[in-house]
Amino acid sequence: MLEWLATTEFTFNNKAHTATKVSLFKVNYRQELRMGFEVRKKGKHAKTEEFVKEMKEMHEEAKAALRKSQEKMKKYVNRNRKEAVEYEMGDRVLISTKDFTPQMMNRLTKKLIEKYIGPYKIKKIISENVVELKLPVSLRIYLVVNVSRIVLYQEQIEGQKKIPPPLVEIEREKEYEIEKILNR
Repeated sequence: MLEWLATTEFTFNNKAHTATKVSLFKVNYRQELRMGFEVRKKGKHAKTEEFVKEMKEMHEEAKAALRKSQEKMKKYVNRNRKEAVEYEMGDRVLISTKDFTPQMMNRLTKKLIEKYIGPYKIKKIISENVVELKLPVSLRIYLVVNVSRIVLYQEQIEGQKKIPPPLVEIEREKEYEIEKILNR
């Protein structure tokens, strides 16, 4: 593996960069990388001041090309970005089930899992990217969640609202009382 390091370095430095259209070696030294078998030309060498001037011009051109390339990349990356939602303590949010297994959700296949579950309240804001949720013990996931995995809960339209049944306290834990089982 180590015997190919020099060849790899040579190839990388001699390849024209996509942004600058010039090899890295030429940008730094104003000449192409030598292969080792070219005949050396005898003659006068370029003046030092002229060399420095040309090098500065080439560096400025490379910087401008890289800046243009960077702006182009930034434009495409930011195309799908949106402003971050500011969450507050007590907000109700839905949590994404993208990384949940069917067993966690008591489902047979991943196709039947809801995209979001909840709503759950935000217990604590740890940072602008991380919040701690007040989750039921039965969910069995870590309470701290990245904001990319939650969305703000919006109340449902009148007539569409699901009213949860009242909680029943059993052995100091609040649980729902089941009226009947529908899937049997």
